Amino acid sequence: MTAKTPPPPHRLIVSTDAANEADDQFAIAQALLSPTLDIRGLVAAHFGRAGSMADSRLELERVVALAGSAVRILDGSPDALAGESTPSPSPGSSLIVAEALRDAGRLWVAVLGPLTDVASALLEAPQIASRDVVVVWVGGPPYEEIAAYHPEFNLINDVAAANVVMESGIAVWQIPMPVYSMVGVGHAELRTRLGGTSPLGDYLVDQLIVFNTTIEYGPLDFRSLGDSPAIGAVINPAGARWRARQAPRFSAAGDLEPGRVDRKIRVCDGVDTRWLIEDMFAKLREFGA
Repeated sequence: MTAKTPPPPHRLIVSTDAANEADDQFAIAQALLSPTLDIRGLVAAHFGRAGSMADSRLELERVVALAGSAVRILDGSPDALAGESTPSPSPGSSLIVAEALRDAGRLWVAVLGPLTDVASALLEAPQIASRDVVVVWVGGPPYEEIAAYHPEFNLINDVAAANVVMESGIAVWQIPMPVYSMVGVGHAELRTRLGGTSPLGDYLVDQLIVFNTTIEYGPLDFRSLGDSPAIGAVINPAGARWRARQAPRFSAAGDLEPGRVDRKIRVCDGVDTRWLIEDMFAKLREFGA
């Protein structure tokens, strides 16, 4: 029997506001430790305050070093878009454009924060909307009448960018707040499953527990690893339940509004949290061993 050539790994760019909370770090580590991913670069994203993009870059450098990786880290835009027709070019948006224009199979762009750098790439090079690119975005409010914190953080940090992406024609897989907030882990679980496995594992656990001490609505001994579903969607698209919906627009306050009637996106209704979290634990423990 002739041996078949295995398919290439999935090309992936990750845009992340890594210094914002404590969950981006777990998603980044899972991506770095996944052999089916070809990470073309990590883009440091802002999160709505001065200097936040630079903070995200420092956090990315820390996690990448602990993972022993040589993946590229690029600066994204330091600020939200000035408007829906005004790009904010950066090394991060340039990478998205360059990779989207390569004839190398599908490009995945996992966005764990605001959509600023994807939107800027689309404004700089509108032709990438028709390329084989899938934007997986963790963000946006509920589509149903579900009680949730309002406004949704990743959306409100750049509403103009979200509207650019939703209207562009590029393929979008959205993971909204009611889904990503249900990927929960507890402090005890993290300590017993990852504590002592490696400096990377210890850092992930410790920084999450420390971050929870800063939450004004605490005390907490759990956290949602809400950014991990974006990485899971690239590794295992069948590990989630998806629904085709009309692409929305968003108001300045972050509310849903009717979008283009001819435009559909894929919206996540639920993820296989058992697989997603266990895959993350197993890869980190293997890395430590």
